Amino acid sequence: MRARLTADFWVRAYLQRLRLADIPAFVTRRGDETAGAVAVKLNTLDGRARAFTRINDATGARVWAVTAEGEDAVVDAALERAARFDPDLWIIEVEDQDGRHLLDEPGLAD
Repeated sequence: MRARLTADFWVRAYLQRLRLADIPAFVTRRGDETAGAVAVKLNTLDGRARAFTRINDATGARVWAVTAEGEDAVVDAALERAARFDPDLWIIEVEDQDGRHLLDEPGLAD
């Protein structure tokens, strides 16, 4: 059985990895420090954005999936609805014109 990291620890580690890659990011909503879910909003600075959250795929594996995509305001509204449904939700906004978010890298992808 794999130990789960606290949400706060994971968020701090993720932000550090983004900083090391010179990708601006910040927490726009703090959730529960221990068990809060995390949503990542990728803002490509052209009026468009995507939101990613962790889901279980058909095999039961935890994967990052796009849960909202489109105009920046549409993605913000989707994340606001998610936060009303889950008050423990963390939201991290990543800003990168090239669409980099690092969620597909080892240690973050699985």
